[in-house]
Amino acid sequence: MNVKTLVGNGILAALYIAVSMLIQPIGFFAVQFRLSEMFNHLVVFNKKYIYGIILGVFITNLLFSPMKAYDLIFGVGHSLISLLITILVCRYIKNIWARMIINTVVFTFMMWIIALELNLVYGWPFGYTWLTAAIGEFVVMAVGIPIMYALNKRVNFNKLIEK
Repeated sequence: MNVKTLVGNGILAALYIAVSMLIQPIGFFAVQFRLSEMFNHLVVFNKKYIYGIILGVFITNLLFSPMKAYDLIFGVGHSLISLLITILVCRYIKNIWARMIINTVVFTFMMWIIALELNLVYGWPFGYTWLTAAIGEFVVMAVGIPIMYALNKRVNFNKLIEK
């Protein structure tokens, strides 16, 4: 990994952590509005952003999660699996809007992993928890689509790290 990619992903991880810290009370339970999740859209611009996102999720869960060990497995696992699915699917889709919509659907659907975690830790009902966690994820990711698109027009995410 070259220096530009390493630095870009380090900054992304730091941003993910900082934004998560700001909304800590509403980012870790059945209804989750973790605003930093909109950074997941960066992989539709360049797959190398996966490193910064995963590092950010890992450190955020390590520092702020009330379920540290579980969130390090389930939370990081959810992000990693969802990002890899998105990267794989986006190989065949060129339109950025379509990629971000697919990314939103993947992350929303995959919230079953977080629902399983909350079911195992707290005994919360799986179906209801999946629904509430998925709604929170969908809202954040959907709101993130136009924001990340507009930021890309201004910043050009591909120039921030090597392809």
